Amino acid sequence: MSVSVVFLGDGLIAGGQWTEWIPEYEVTNLGVSGNTTDEVITALESVVGLAPDAIVIHVGTNDLGWRKSDEYVVRNLETILYRLRKALPGTRLLVQSVFPRDREFAETIRSINRHIRQYAPTQHAQYLDLWPALAQPDGEINSNLSEDHLHLTNEGYQIWLGELRAGLELLFERPPITTSIPIQHA
Repeated sequence: MSVSVVFLGDGLIAGGQWTEWIPEYEVTNLGVSGNTTDEVITALESVVGLAPDAIVIHVGTNDLGWRKSDEYVVRNLETILYRLRKALPGTRLLVQSVFPRDREFAETIRSINRHIRQYAPTQHAQYLDLWPALAQPDGEINSNLSEDHLHLTNEGYQIWLGELRAGLELLFERPPITTSIPIQHA
């Protein structure tokens, strides 16, 4: 029996070769380049209609490009998680941290990630913190992983995939109603 996983979010999701990279899952990629949290909210009904076994969410960085506040992004991410949980109580939800970008966004992104890490368990969603794998100590995305401080290089995607694989394994080991996924970094 195949396990269906919907990838939901922005251009970083859209750019991933998820079907090829994780062939053990039946993947539907609903990432759209330029998507903000507002666009993801408007697309939720189509996601619910698919009734997948799991939903992997990554969105929020484009909101920052439109100068939305951390409170705005957090509220929308909370809305996404709440609506998905209410409509799909048996679906596993994995929300990923907003990736680091330019240094100027570091504190805002840290604030968003801190709030979502705390909120995710209230909706029985698991949180995958990718910040340690992608950020430099100053909060900027590692320059080896992004040429423009936003989109990932092939190496960046491979690092994300490694973290995500571990996160998905843990996601499916637990019932749909658990808490954050602790990933140990060497």
